[in-house]
Amino acid sequence: QEQLVESGGGLVQPGGSLRLSCEVSGRTGSDYTMGWFRQTPEKEREFVVAIWCTEGPTDYAYYADSVKGRFTISSGNAKNTVYLQMNSLKPEDTAVYYCAARTGYSGSGYRSQSWYHYWGQGTQVTVSS
Repeated sequence: QEQLVESGGGLVQPGGSLRLSCEVSGRTGSDYTMGWFRQTPEKEREFVVAIWCTEGPTDYAYYADSVKGRFTISSGNAKNTVYLQMNSLKPEDTAVYYCAARTGYSGSGYRSQSWYHYWGQGTQVTVSS
């Protein structure tokens, strides 16, 4: 049973930056996908970014168009932590951000919240002046 814990959310002005972290415990495999989703009261949970952490030296990242060029996902050296660097933040980035995980990879699955098996509790990101 994997457990995910997000941290790093907060209040930031438009144009500012935040870095979210997702720490994973209880993982048994070395080929897995980590995703970040976000949700507001007005909208359904939406895909933000995912990273396929392979058994080899190369990881693959996939971004929603709305965050491409502003957000960067990466994995830590031990690959038990995933980071989301968010730059040039906009008010529309305000949401609760959730980390998700699943063993393996699916080209048709990583954008879908139903594909993931494990979720964190979420961390609030507020972009406001």
